[in-house]
Amino acid sequence: MKKISFFAFVLFLILIIAVVFGISRFAATGSAVAGDYYDKQVVLYQFYGKGCPHCARLSSFLGDMESKYPNLVVVEKEIYFDDDNRELFHKMAEAFGKEIAGVPTVFIDDKVLVGFSSAIGESIEKEIQRCSVEGCNDPSEHIKTNETTEIVADSSPLEDPGKTKFKQSITLGAVVSAAAVDAINPCAFAVLIILLTTILATNNRKKALLAGLAFTLSIYISYFLMGIGLYSAIQAAKLTHWFYGAVAVLAIIVGLFNLKDFFAYGKWFVMEVPMSWRPKLKCVLGGVTSVPGAFLIGFVVSLFLLPCTSGPYIVILGLLAKAATKNYALILLLIYNLIFILPMLLITGFIYFGLTTTHKAEKWRKKKLKYLHLIAGIIILCLGIGMFIAMYLGWV
Repeated sequence: MKKISFFAFVLFLILIIAVVFGISRFAATGSAVAGDYYDKQVVLYQFYGKGCPHCARLSSFLGDMESKYPNLVVVEKEIYFDDDNRELFHKMAEAFGKEIAGVPTVFIDDKVLVGFSSAIGESIEKEIQRCSVEGCNDPSEHIKTNETTEIVADSSPLEDPGKTKFKQSITLGAVVSAAAVDAINPCAFAVLIILLTTILATNNRKKALLAGLAFTLSIYISYFLMGIGLYSAIQAAKLTHWFYGAVAVLAIIVGLFNLKDFFAYGKWFVMEVPMSWRPKLKCVLGGVTSVPGAFLIGFVVSLFLLPCTSGPYIVILGLLAKAATKNYALILLLIYNLIFILPMLLITGFIYFGLTTTHKAEKWRKKKLKYLHLIAGIIILCLGIGMFIAMYLGWV
């Protein structure tokens, strides 16, 4: 019985080895066959503009092509907001012997395909297949040569540089406005005043000055890093269009809620740090007695401030992810957060130089609280409506 069992086991083992070997041979054969046809790298240049509907459809199509053809390399160049990409676009168009006036435009081997439709999609895939077998040149090499064949279809007009600058100025205006809303937020005022009151209890004004500056710097760094992280996540997920629409709705909601706080402050809820969090926040701030402690506590406090201050920030991040290049967005985030902390710097300076006291500052904050919500509500509401108008006009 043992011999039979051993023999059966050996047969089973041989069968398993044969199956595994057969599968591996089949996979290797399949790969070799595929390699025979698709072993050449294919480089495709895609020039597009943000907000262009044809461009969005082409981008989705090329994403499918990249999954289908691993040897395909798609080089994406956005030209509405990037001067270098626009210059490269014109150079390539000139090298291919055609003055192209629209996007999206695809350059592959010696062909130019402008616009996007099902027929254009079929033409692109045929070129990818041909280049995968025969091998094709990098389209950028045509800047040095002038051999070309072209295919032209429907396209969206190339955006005028003046319009691009206008859109950038609108984006800058939106960033400054939203930052101003965030800057006058009563939450940030309250937190800083509590901190400075605690430090001043030691009768050391210089320490209070340094603590206020350290706390403000900490808030700046933490908010800036959070902004970069969220912006990068939105870009990586390629959800800019939907996210932009969502934050436009969020802007309107936040604006209306702030207006509610002007007409009915304290009813239902307030657009500030939740009441249940405030004792814990005061306890955390009350334990700070040094400058390094003020700097470290800024990172912790930034989490308490998020429910109160994140509305305008998220709205702006959605706008930047949709309507700005990465470098331009980085600059605007630096500007946004500088405006955001400016009142903190002013309050710290006023208290240090004796122009006011923490008691007077807190009294002023409470007196103007409703009006701060009114100003914030109007600005953020207008920003949300403006974002919808921009979507309707096709600006973003």
